[in-house]
Amino acid sequence: MQDYSGKWLRKPQFLLFEVVGAVARITLNRPEKRNALSFQLLAELRDALLEADDREDVHAILLQGAGKDFCSGYDLTAAYDQWEAEAGDETEGNRVTYRPSGGSIDNDTWAMERNQSIPDLIFMLHKPVIAKIHGNCLAGGTDLAFRCDMVVAAEDARIGFPATRANGSPPSHMWTYHVGPQWAKRLLLTGDIIQGREAAKIGLVLDAVPADEIDEFAINLAERVALVDPDLAATQKRIVNLAMEQMGMLNIQRMAIEMDARAHLGTGPRRMQFKADMRDGGLKQALANRDGPFGDSTIKLRVDR
Repeated sequence: MQDYSGKWLRKPQFLLFEVVGAVARITLNRPEKRNALSFQLLAELRDALLEADDREDVHAILLQGAGKDFCSGYDLTAAYDQWEAEAGDETEGNRVTYRPSGGSIDNDTWAMERNQSIPDLIFMLHKPVIAKIHGNCLAGGTDLAFRCDMVVAAEDARIGFPATRANGSPPSHMWTYHVGPQWAKRLLLTGDIIQGREAAKIGLVLDAVPADEIDEFAINLAERVALVDPDLAATQKRIVNLAMEQMGMLNIQRMAIEMDARAHLGTGPRRMQFKADMRDGGLKQALANRDGPFGDSTIKLRVDR
């Protein structure tokens, strides 16, 4: 948390924050979990983003991940454990109780709106935010990355939302805005993975470079953006964002959350099998059974763009 002076009230546990020159570097730091998004990591990310936006010595923000990946998605093990615990809660006497994160469309929507307040915040910040993708950027990782103002990737980065195969739909929907309706459907209807080099060709990311060059490339871009005075940079960012709002972008985000909540109530065989696998065999088995029938999931473009 922060007080109104912008000083940290606690040291983040799963996130690194440093200011180099005029660029705030925010690093997701759960490498042993492939930077899976836990509730605490999301809370710390919110604080870091606000800190960077508040500081006058920061002109641009670089969002990245420690270790092998940018972000493997939401921490499903923690989420499923929480849902099971909430399902077993009982009201005792006058003890204060809180609404569970599932069980109804409204409860699920409420919980996802809380989580999506972080991607929403990235969009609303006055400072420009650049996402640097390497390794895996899956599911919830795309929710973060695609709300940033620019996204750059390593050529061999793996980007996608495999959860659409059995679990739901992206609660943050920027796919259509980046690549248009056909590619959005191609990616979401299959849950297939697209590598950074192909993602750049279809406009899902701004640019892609060899993996050993991505750090320098992203830092140089952030430093170039940071040369512009913050008030002028905010003007450029916000006018483009307002244009996207005129295209209905914010309304689509609200609808995406509610549609995802609706999908979570589905009783199709693949969804029910995933839930049973999580309960009986854990996340590794659930993912293997979900993704196995799809075989090689990497998209290979047939036409050079």
